[in-house]
Amino acid sequence: MHKIAIAQISSSTEKAENLKAALFLTQEARAKGAQLIAFPEFLMAFSPASQTAEELAALAESVDGSFVTAFRDAARAARIGILATIYERCSSSNRVYDTAVWIDNEGGIAAVYRKLHLYDAFGFKESDKFLAGDDIAPLVTNGDARIGIMICYDLRFPEMARMLSLAGANVMIAPSGWVQGDFKVEHWQTMIKARALENGCYVIAPNQVGNIYTGHSMVVDPLGRVLADMDEREGLEIVELDLALVNETRQKLPLLKNRRTEVYQKHFRS
Repeated sequence: MHKIAIAQISSSTEKAENLKAALFLTQEARAKGAQLIAFPEFLMAFSPASQTAEELAALAESVDGSFVTAFRDAARAARIGILATIYERCSSSNRVYDTAVWIDNEGGIAAVYRKLHLYDAFGFKESDKFLAGDDIAPLVTNGDARIGIMICYDLRFPEMARMLSLAGANVMIAPSGWVQGDFKVEHWQTMIKARALENGCYVIAPNQVGNIYTGHSMVVDPLGRVLADMDEREGLEIVELDLALVNETRQKLPLLKNRRTEVYQKHFRS
């Protein structure tokens, strides 16, 4: 069994305060035997609607800045994998990247993923403050877990999850700041279950809570069963993943094998 920790937090506007809380949760996760901890999107700070792009850029850091360095030190000390998120500074723009950083249990940076699909929907326009990434991150490993990384709105694009599963992912982690609204919790739960079911893998989805966010951080198994739903509770949830279930599910329900790519290619339109 592979023990993981999922963190549900309500980020304040104070970066130092959020970092302190996250490092405390990292220590708690390791004390409870977790091999990795996954944090939500916007971990660095809550960005209210009134905050300008320039103000957010002033808060941002590079991947080698002090915020990520603190997590690298924590990962090395606790021997735990960490998926953290930052506002990543861009030297050529006043907008920032919405970035997830995978830190291995030796404190090394194994992957940096910049959110591909910006949330320009339901009256929001993330592209006013954010730059879109232009690539999918390589898989990272944590024990026998082969992890694909997405961020929040990416969950609504099944193509991305499928590409990660075809690359060999047996676990997907999607740090999120899922915004409240009519039926938005239902959307969230449906997307996570769908991505798990159609790819026969685990989906770990740590979410923000409070402010404008829904909470309900979740872990779903390859058969779509909900192993954890944190509702609106802040803190940690420890979940054990049976990674052998991924192969078992993909043998019983061979969706990847049964695809008809030769037909799809005839009709593909971007």
